[in-house]
Amino acid sequence: MNDLHGILLACRSDANLGELTRHRNTCSLPFGGRYRLMDFMLSNYVNAGITDVGIIVHQSYQSLLDHVGSGKDWDLSRKHGGLRILPPFGYAERGGDYRGDMDALHGVSDYLRNIRQEYVILAWGDTAVNLPVAQVLQQHLETGADVTMVCTPTLKGAPRFSEYVEVDETGRVTDLSVHPVMASQALESLEVYILSKKLLMELVNYCSAHDIYHFSRGVLQPRLKTLKLMSYIHNGYVARFQSVSGYFERSMDLLDPKVRDDLFNPQRPIRTKDQSNPSTYYGPDARSTYSLVADGCMIEGEVENCIISRGVVVEKGAKVANSVLMQGTVIKSGASLAYVITDKDVTVNQNRMLMGHLTYPLAITKGATV
Repeated sequence: MNDLHGILLACRSDANLGELTRHRNTCSLPFGGRYRLMDFMLSNYVNAGITDVGIIVHQSYQSLLDHVGSGKDWDLSRKHGGLRILPPFGYAERGGDYRGDMDALHGVSDYLRNIRQEYVILAWGDTAVNLPVAQVLQQHLETGADVTMVCTPTLKGAPRFSEYVEVDETGRVTDLSVHPVMASQALESLEVYILSKKLLMELVNYCSAHDIYHFSRGVLQPRLKTLKLMSYIHNGYVARFQSVSGYFERSMDLLDPKVRDDLFNPQRPIRTKDQSNPSTYYGPDARSTYSLVADGCMIEGEVENCIISRGVVVEKGAKVANSVLMQGTVIKSGASLAYVITDKDVTVNQNRMLMGHLTYPLAITKGATV
């Protein structure tokens, strides 16, 4: 798809995710045992034939850089175009954090001016969704929209962090609510947009001159009558991550085969960094039920209703239930865990008991020994 350029916004680290984002950007948060959140939108771009992608980063992005590398695993390592990491020190003219998405886009305005394609897709990289981007572009062209925004009828986000749209019978957006007190009964915006490069540059320049730094509140809301803003309704599964309990719930969703079939549609595969791990070893007394276990693990204890990432060790006599264990976690013999999220390289010592709750899971920070 040579007419579409991908911009991935990966410049926020959501403090509402607590320990999970203390050491990383939200987009590089592990999910599903093998993936990072940014894998989903990046794969959506590649599956639509997009060959040029710019990732806007700002803070805590070392793990993101380690993960994407040159973009080879997404077929984006190219002599011309391909994957480009856009750090703040290379483009931003002002200090401090980006205040919003338009602020971030202005920070990389030199890059935007050199885009070769006629159209641009903008999206945050911290949403897990398998989106048919080619269909979104096709609808954008057929409707003659100025901006097409992707929406879902299934409300998943917390109202104070979400945006809601109302549409008429043609799908044109008639109202847009940004971070209301209560959830609307309308559609929820996924903050994924397609527009022309020409319009994007006009909006970026205008916002820079008028100190406007939010796309939804500063650009779209005041222009609902002057811009033809169309909705694309995505009826598939969507996972948004705005709290520790929300991360836990969305992780547990993956134990449902219907969710996995939708999110990991083989016709639009989700790519990730290849680590070439060996197969997981199960000891003679091991028991694993209703769980997703990645490669490279050693399971000798009991695992039930869990998401187990690469390289996890569950020793003999250990019991883990209703938990999410990230890469390199070691659960020693006699330990018992329930409703726990362990970040990377956590060690739970012998005979320790850790217990959270479905609505308040216990999150253990990266590299901790308990």
